[in-house]
Amino acid sequence: MPPPPAPVLPEEVDRVAMARLYGEPLFTLPQDLYIPPDALEVFLEAFEGPLDLLLYLIRKQNFNILDIPMADVTRQYLAYVEQIRKTNLELASEYLLMAAMLIEIKSRMLLPPKKTADGQEPEDPRAELVRRLIEYEQIKLAAARLDALPVLGRDFLRAQVVIEQSLTPRFPDVHPDELRAAWADILRRAKLTQHHTITREQLSVREHMSIVLRTLQGRRFVEFEDLFDVRRGTPVLVVTFIALLELAREHLLEITQAEAFAPIYVRLAYQPS
Repeated sequence: MPPPPAPVLPEEVDRVAMARLYGEPLFTLPQDLYIPPDALEVFLEAFEGPLDLLLYLIRKQNFNILDIPMADVTRQYLAYVEQIRKTNLELASEYLLMAAMLIEIKSRMLLPPKKTADGQEPEDPRAELVRRLIEYEQIKLAAARLDALPVLGRDFLRAQVVIEQSLTPRFPDVHPDELRAAWADILRRAKLTQHHTITREQLSVREHMSIVLRTLQGRRFVEFEDLFDVRRGTPVLVVTFIALLELAREHLLEITQAEAFAPIYVRLAYQPS
């Protein structure tokens, strides 16, 4: 004799499952199911402080910030504080301070106004709160505008290009002041060794340009001072110096210096391979 059929539950007839567990439909909740009280928290709005919450309530309902309806705002504010107090008492403490201020402002508005000592009308109890709200809103809008600007590392990245440096050292260019100082030092040394012989000598800049080129031929570097023969007197030194400048202007030679205050070297601009 076959066993009697199992009773059909109403949920199975409707085929409406309450949930699925490992892919299988779950039609009834387990009797031993335990859900911790803080297992699920839902925050509809995130506020950065009491002023942020108060400003949200005012703007959401299009209240005039200069004429705040304290009763409605205070009621809504306390309802929100009561929600967060149940879950996070430490977070609710600063909101409770603002709630006390709202209640104090509302109580002052219910009392008959008293004139000041000089006979003027008293200030609106909401004035200080309005000032704080306006300043906070201005700062919040400015922060939002700054946050909308592109930020390095968030909106874009800085391109980095690695350039391999040449193995040949690059010597810094010689400054004209350093060249003039070197020339002045050569003249000073020439005056110490010059002879008082009066002669007339025909000097050619082109000829000395050829002499300088021949001196540099086949040599990698020649020190600047070695190109001058101080024994031949100042006129020859002047012509040699002009010949050097002319060759440099025509890019036939290069004047280099390894570092500041280092010796100055001269070499041919074109070195045959």
